Amino acid sequence: MTDLHITSAANPRLKALTALRRRRAREEAGLTMVEGLEELQLALDAGVVPRALYHCPELMPDPHLQAELVDRVRERGAETIRLGRAAFEKVAYREGPDGVLAVVASVTRRCAELPHLDGDAPLVLVSQGVEKPGNLGAMLRTADAAGIDAVIAADPVTDWGNPNLVRASKGTVFSVPVASDDTATTLRWLDERGIALVATTPDTDVEYTEIDYTGPVAIAVGAEKYGLTPEVLTAARHRVRLPMVGHANSLNVATSAAIVVYEAVRQRREQGARRSLSG
Repeated sequence: MTDLHITSAANPRLKALTALRRRRAREEAGLTMVEGLEELQLALDAGVVPRALYHCPELMPDPHLQAELVDRVRERGAETIRLGRAAFEKVAYREGPDGVLAVVASVTRRCAELPHLDGDAPLVLVSQGVEKPGNLGAMLRTADAAGIDAVIAADPVTDWGNPNLVRASKGTVFSVPVASDDTATTLRWLDERGIALVATTPDTDVEYTEIDYTGPVAIAVGAEKYGLTPEVLTAARHRVRLPMVGHANSLNVATSAAIVVYEAVRQRREQGARRSLSG
């Protein structure tokens, strides 16, 4: 199979591609973009089947990797389109593109559509009203590294298909089970599964290390400016804070999420180690 070859940056097909930078266009088409070799490889590893692959040999640093990636995408039945440098730089949304951009189906899933949570102590991350795609992407990288069972965006401001979120997540938006829903539905979904809610807030005396995360737990973080809403704080079994001894009264939301998530991971690993010794 040979590539379609586009050299002109004015090609109408590229206009439709750049339209996917807009949320409305993504939602109408059910599509988004994955740019970058590392991000696309992770998406492919997660089972994603691209609709089309746009690639530019002039921008790819390793011809062998390029050929391997193109062959891998073709094997999944996707169309491959070779672009000239000017054409690719028009559709790329990142600085210093590496010559790889794929069109894939957007991740659109509600809480009820999440896969079954394995084990008797799932660990879930909930982000309520988080605005910045970079923060959500960073949380997904933490979730992937920590083995989080699901990440739920409650009352999301952005969508999981935002190209900047996909980029910031390094493609882990395709490997971590994610969902979007309103806050009330999210809280009900957690309650029905007996998952205790831990809310992060500066308005408590309980530090994040002082509670038990070894059971079924959902860690909730709120919007960058205002934090979690009273609805979530009221529903929480625990409210915890991170100690702050400087002049700032809070950390970046993605950093806060990572700190609390890894405290949960630490406690769970210690519990597992104790069980192994006692067994």
